[in-house]
Amino acid sequence: MILTDPDLQTVGSAFSDYSRRLNDALNAVDEENITCLCNSLLSAWKTGNQLFLCGNGGSAGNAVHIANDMIYGIDRKSGKGLRAHALAANTAILTCLANDEGYEEIFAKQLAVYANSGDILLVLSGSGNSANILRALEYADKNGIETYAILGYSGGKALQMTQHPIHFALDDMQISEDTQLIVMHYVMQWLADKASEVNS
Repeated sequence: MILTDPDLQTVGSAFSDYSRRLNDALNAVDEENITCLCNSLLSAWKTGNQLFLCGNGGSAGNAVHIANDMIYGIDRKSGKGLRAHALAANTAILTCLANDEGYEEIFAKQLAVYANSGDILLVLSGSGNSANILRALEYADKNGIETYAILGYSGGKALQMTQHPIHFALDDMQISEDTQLIVMHYVMQWLADKASEVNS
């Protein structure tokens, strides 16, 4: 189908509105916990502590993307990136735990095996109310794991359960998922600038 000029104008107008809403969300966020996340991940990179990421649906896909960026993208020269794990990446583990323990346990049970005190958990969620991310936050808090969350909408229950919430208060799932990658791509570039400091 070939778009006519009025069709193109409609698409352009809708895209401009989407871009404006995304920019408004980014400009409104409190940057303090983003800075805190940068510093926590830099410290973890230096000490060998781990980063765990979890989310559902598009947020799970973003978690896998971000883990790749942290493992490889922050220091391509030496190949010594951050020890990052996307907890939604292994379908055998996910389906086993969901079947045997319940879907709400798929992330917390993995943390119980992999994570140590001093590690970091980053939750990605639009609503902030998914039972499995709340259980992961609960487990982390009880076991000395520092917690961050990038949240949309009202922030849900995760807003109060997370030690360092990064909250974009808008009711739009796609823009909420956009903010997850934008924040973490910024963090990736910030860390990349520190690579020589870490791996000298």
